[in-house]
Amino acid sequence: QRQLVESGGGMVQPGGSMRLSCVGSGFNLEDFAIGWFRQAPGKEREGLLCINYGDYIDYYAASVKGRISISRDNAKNAVLLQMNNLQPEDTGIYTCAAGTYCYVDHDRFAPWGQGTEVTVSS
Repeated sequence: QRQLVESGGGMVQPGGSMRLSCVGSGFNLEDFAIGWFRQAPGKEREGLLCINYGDYIDYYAASVKGRISISRDNAKNAVLLQMNNLQPEDTGIYTCAAGTYCYVDHDRFAPWGQGTEVTVSS
């Protein structure tokens, strides 16, 4: 059974950094596109960015360019999300998902992890 588990969330002060991890089981993440998504309180889920098979990166949200990066750790069967200069508007549930491609239609991704919560507050 293919599963994804996120970790690394928590509370951070504005301007701080955080690294989230998405670990897969039951399949090799390096053979798939992996996307990271965020759902802020009271808002709909939004895509942040996605790393394709072959490591080309698609940005769903232009606002995160320069602050958020994605990379693979194949030894751990994981995809990492490095976030810098976090601001209160970055607060939300961060979820990863796998797909054959970095789909524009996010509902085509499967499976999805359960998410990890990030709170940016002073």
